[in-house]
Amino acid sequence: MTRWEYARLEYRAAGTLGTDKFMDWTATLHHPEGVARWGTDERFNDLAHLNRAGAEGWQAYDRTVSYLPHEPHRLFSVTYSLRRLQD
Repeated sequence: MTRWEYARLEYRAAGTLGTDKFMDWTATLHHPEGVARWGTDERFNDLAHLNRAGAEGWQAYDRTVSYLPHEPHRLFSVTYSLRRLQD
């Protein structure tokens, strides 16, 4: 029988740093052993974090997007559901 462990990669807007014209984004991995903060990007670039998760054996199987209330054109967060085979 196949046994999976599950995790969640949250990619959230963190506001801006100084006079940047781009929003900063933080990546956080929630997994069975706890929480791992994977850093902050100055532009939306979740691909690097997805590649890192893939290198650790995680597979993304779902994606959820959240927008700021009353501002549907401003992305607030993207959450990826991940899984990998248990050892």
